[in-house]
Amino acid sequence: MNGTRSGVCLIAALTANLMLAGCASTTPVATSSPVAAVATTMTPSGLVARPAWFDLPMTDVRTGQPFTINDFAGKVVLLETMAVWCPTCRKQEDEVLRLHQLLGDPADLVSISLDTSMEEDAAVLKDYATTLGYDWNIALAPLLVARALGNLYSAEYLNPPASPMLVIDRNGGVTGLPYGLKSAESLQGVVAPLLGP
Repeated sequence: MNGTRSGVCLIAALTANLMLAGCASTTPVATSSPVAAVATTMTPSGLVARPAWFDLPMTDVRTGQPFTINDFAGKVVLLETMAVWCPTCRKQEDEVLRLHQLLGDPADLVSISLDTSMEEDAAVLKDYATTLGYDWNIALAPLLVARALGNLYSAEYLNPPASPMLVIDRNGGVTGLPYGLKSAESLQGVVAPLLGP
């Protein structure tokens, strides 16, 4: 009888923990480090569960090639949301360009800019990226991707002037960077350790 009761208590405790984890905030949390933590989900094996939006297809406006976040599994991904009309975004993208130059443009660092503006189209975005020399993955954020970013991380990810950025590590762990313009050097401090051997 005690074994059955212990099992029931254990199941109740696990269920409560899962319910609490499901309700946990997934917005960036201020920390003492320059990087804010974003809640992640663990699988029973202790691995980070990759969010479902990692499988949603997007199209690079420069090349016309489709991609998903999961296509870059095993690499470090620096993802920003942006809009062509946003002057802060352009400054941030110039810093991302400088970051790639500082690091020697490593093959295992992938930058992605997702345009969340409903008023812009692929032709406008392609012209913007080409004119400014932004040679990384640049796409219009599909509605489902934009919705996932807003719901999982914060509505601020749909507000380009806030300079929202996520770093996705080699294992699919997601970390939100503080809002506001980030220098290439501060981005290097975050990304370089993840690129190590």
